[in-house]
Amino acid sequence: MKQLLKIFIVLTTTFVFSQEKEVVPPYNIKTVTFSQNVNNTIPFFRLGENFDLQFDDLYGNEADYFYTIEQYNYDWTPSQLLKNEYLNGLDNQRIQNYQNSLNCLQIYSHYTLSFPNKFNQIIKSGNYIVKIFDEDQEIVFSKKFIIYEDDTAVGITIRRSRDMETINKKQNIEFFIDYKDKSLQNPKENIKVSIFQNGKLSSAIHNIKPQYTIGTQLIYRYNKETQFWAGNEFLNFENKNIRGASNSVFKVTSGDVYNTILYTNEERKNKIYTYFPDINGNFFVNNLNATQNTIEADYTWVYFGLASDVNPLEKSIYVTGMFNNYQISDEYKMEYNSDTKTYEKPILLKQGFTNYQYTLVNNKGQIDEQNAIDGNFYQTENEYIVLVYYRGGAERYDRIIGIGRANSIDIVN
Repeated sequence: MKQLLKIFIVLTTTFVFSQEKEVVPPYNIKTVTFSQNVNNTIPFFRLGENFDLQFDDLYGNEADYFYTIEQYNYDWTPSQLLKNEYLNGLDNQRIQNYQNSLNCLQIYSHYTLSFPNKFNQIIKSGNYIVKIFDEDQEIVFSKKFIIYEDDTAVGITIRRSRDMETINKKQNIEFFIDYKDKSLQNPKENIKVSIFQNGKLSSAIHNIKPQYTIGTQLIYRYNKETQFWAGNEFLNFENKNIRGASNSVFKVTSGDVYNTILYTNEERKNKIYTYFPDINGNFFVNNLNATQNTIEADYTWVYFGLASDVNPLEKSIYVTGMFNNYQISDEYKMEYNSDTKTYEKPILLKQGFTNYQYTLVNNKGQIDEQNAIDGNFYQTENEYIVLVYYRGGAERYDRIIGIGRANSIDIVN
């Protein structure tokens, strides 16, 4: 029994630590994003689609960067496939498409890595990570993305929670998968799903089994297992005119770069819900007076302020959004000012239109969505995505054979 226990512990530990995590970019790497047709997007792409990875290097010295592409299983453990089985061509190539900033106070080099390109093309669906290396072959950062096949129908219904304690605070995702005439081996066991709220990988729900089947449909109608805290609409600011104030910008001051000082926000958890259109955490780089936003948009110190009664000794507050990949790190951690009784944080950001939120983290490093700074309201508009994974008995990787999308603006009771 002791020997079996040791084996179990080793296997469990191996499973936990073999799950791949993203490498956070260093301070000089900013505005890391996937894009399609110039617009930043959630990194879920149909097999064969064109998309880009873009980022800025604030050193602005035209450094050489290289990249590799690696495939992963459903649980983000390494795939068993050889690279030439999922990649047509060769990776570990230098990123050749880069430009230097133009007419900006903050110099930077802007890099664009396009997929597919003349060196390689991804030929299988699945989970992927692109890793960026410097000229010494040391990893700089990595970013997850997902390639899917749209071959299986997914229907989604968003409902309010049925639990009276959370009926006004959570959104429940019900869905079905219809594989129709496709020949799938034991689909009830070989199909797996992942559910995402606004494309956030960190809060996704996994390993949900179908409750029952009807013909070729797998039915998922859980009450609690597929629920998300609804949150609130994202806050935003716009500084496409980097020298001027606006509805969200209190004032602008000059220095080595411009300083964009926002109006102080207040907690919204004890206020009534107010619908205000957002872009679900996304951001757009934009300079009002430029023609090439990617290299003519400047960087500015954005000063965030939050009046809050959160005890700084018990919990921490971070400024997050797609602009920083919802990253929980010291670079985005707010500091409490006892004189003004507000949390404050300056963050260097590229100008444009930016959605952001205040993320509450307990002293164990866990995100506390239940007691969110801005509350949870079932009416909140959120985008939900369901991905369908499948691995047949003879297959050595997890295909993504279907995708479903729905918006909670159509929520039902």
